[in-house]
Amino acid sequence: MLKFLQYISLTILVSLYYFPIGLSILPASLNTKNVLALAGIFFLLYDCIKAKHVKISLNLLGSIGLAVVFSLICLYAIDYNRTVDYAYANYYVSFAVWMFGAYTVCTAIRYVHGTANFKRITLYLTAVCFAQCVAAMLIDRIPAVQALVDSYVNQGQEFFEEVDRLYGIGAALDTAGVRFSLVLVMIAALLVNDTKIRSNAWYVALLLLAFFTITLIGNMMARTTFLGFGMALAYLAIATDAWKLVIRERFFKFFLVFLLILALGISISVYLYQTDESFYHNMRFAFEGFFNWVEKGEWRTDSTDKLNREMWIWPEDTKSWIIGTGLFDNFVYSTDIGYCRFILYCGLSGFSVFALFFIYNAYIFAQQNKRYALMFFFFVLITFVIWLKVATDIFVIYALFYCLDGIEQKTFARKRVAQPTLATAV
Repeated sequence: MLKFLQYISLTILVSLYYFPIGLSILPASLNTKNVLALAGIFFLLYDCIKAKHVKISLNLLGSIGLAVVFSLICLYAIDYNRTVDYAYANYYVSFAVWMFGAYTVCTAIRYVHGTANFKRITLYLTAVCFAQCVAAMLIDRIPAVQALVDSYVNQGQEFFEEVDRLYGIGAALDTAGVRFSLVLVMIAALLVNDTKIRSNAWYVALLLLAFFTITLIGNMMARTTFLGFGMALAYLAIATDAWKLVIRERFFKFFLVFLLILALGISISVYLYQTDESFYHNMRFAFEGFFNWVEKGEWRTDSTDKLNREMWIWPEDTKSWIIGTGLFDNFVYSTDIGYCRFILYCGLSGFSVFALFFIYNAYIFAQQNKRYALMFFFFVLITFVIWLKVATDIFVIYALFYCLDGIEQKTFARKRVAQPTLATAV
């Protein structure tokens, strides 16, 4: 029973990091991510005092350097343009908050399990995303649950209701869609590379059940989730050689369970689509492009049409192309597109460093863990594709990787020990 409570507590802790929320009992400017970061500072200081030294990896120093350079370019942009929009000029602060928050999460996992590795963080993130999808359905369907959540959680739910979108506890809109996408790719990577997981039909079934639940309900919350689903399927096809229309013997059980759960999921979805009005409308939104293709012969959505019609807005002079206009917040240019917003804010000079920052993080982890290189390649793809629709970043996941065992030498290492690889860490 104690272990079960520890696992539930850890799941909640991971959720508060991955999907941070504001609480009515906290000041409006303070959210759970900040609280975890503050705790991470104390954990780090304790570890340093206990070990009598701290060692920071060179790879992390490179990431810190790029974050600082990007922040300085943004600072110069707002100074040169005489604005006061510090949206990304303080990115180094956001970087530090994610890092210390991740340190807290990994310290907690290490305390309960003895080690914090890719397998464990993937399982916890899967549980968190699955729980967020369930929470979104409960909030949407049960007024008492919605009232309870809204009374304690501050997450801009008034806007979610205004645009009639599903939301969980900290999970909503494209931010949730991007983070769901990352987890879908991680599930695919774990299933392919972890032999112990893949050889157990029960584990495979549970992970695939979560995979399809996150895909379906996550897409109802934010259609960007479909990007992760597509990337995860591509990962599975490439990593297992299924794209050659050949199923290797060691993947036969996996694909059998995959097809069975897919068939079950489709059957349940079709039934609910025909019998449940709320589910019907959510499905029409989630797969609007597919329904338009079937019914009208063209793959399109209202949001994509609006992006293409109104939101491709670029700088109007050379200076703005180079250093930007120093404006980002408050929807000042009436565009959601990430490429446009970043370039309009800090120019090509700032955007180039920001893009390099994510390529760098993916590259160093891919180099250290060859078997998972494809996963990090898809992370880069998610980053650059999602900027076609929204301005966001995925450092939330890289911060965790910097603090895991078996990804690289622990970011804040107490003493050098032989490190297992990402694939063999248990």
